[in-house]
Amino acid sequence: MGTVVTMEVVPEGADEAMERAFGWFYEVERICSRFDPNSELMQLTARAGTATPASAILFEAVRFAVRVAEATGGAFDPTVGRSMEKRGFNREYRTGAEVNTGAAEDMGTWRDVELDEERRTIMLRRPLLLDLGAVAKGLAIDAAARELRPFTDFAVYAGGDVFLGGANANGEPWRVGIRHPRAEGEIIDALWVSEQAVCTSGDYERPDHILDPHRGDAARPVASATVVAPTAMLADALATAAFVMGPEAGIELLKKMGVEGLIVTPGLEQFETGGLRRG
Repeated sequence: MGTVVTMEVVPEGADEAMERAFGWFYEVERICSRFDPNSELMQLTARAGTATPASAILFEAVRFAVRVAEATGGAFDPTVGRSMEKRGFNREYRTGAEVNTGAAEDMGTWRDVELDEERRTIMLRRPLLLDLGAVAKGLAIDAAARELRPFTDFAVYAGGDVFLGGANANGEPWRVGIRHPRAEGEIIDALWVSEQAVCTSGDYERPDHILDPHRGDAARPVASATVVAPTAMLADALATAAFVMGPEAGIELLKKMGVEGLIVTPGLEQFETGGLRRG
């Protein structure tokens, strides 16, 4: 997934559970990666026009992505994979090997993805490349958190995304710093969080890697969008959508979805939902 994953459990003694939790990241990536020609996602891409049986993980990731796309009016859209490739985001992070699907189109939308809940099949109505990056990592974080749930107090960190259960070693809610989008090594805000995920989409690590599906170009009016939600999958997807929609519309989306968030513009103006617990 191109990120470092770490975990913390209070108290210690959860080695086996942590091993299972780490395993979810490998499993989700094995299934959902668009950089591995042997992944289930890429096999689906090769079968456009055919209702293809899907594993529980792939079906849930695609179903969730389509639901968020519908809820955001397409500001979040998992069918941007080909556009991402054409913009140069097509290298496997471990090997540097270039991946190019070629046959996939970049003119489709989430409406071209047909799901059959009863048969658990997915059909791409036209040749498309799905990019599940904004939901797959969240799905893995949430699965890892379920493995650690019996220990009550724990944290799962995956890059800029975290899930925080219970309390820290001092018996307090976890304190999460939000990275300053323009000052390396600094934070722009900090939050107290418990039993929630915090995910951030920003323009500082990989510029232009978040596309506006409506324009087919990089989203511009936001430097970072942070969302606090009950699950990492929801927080990750909504952070991407809010980043694309811009500060005012993004905050309205987060309010409508019943989650909290903070959006920072390139000029460092801050917009928020109003229910954040400052740390």
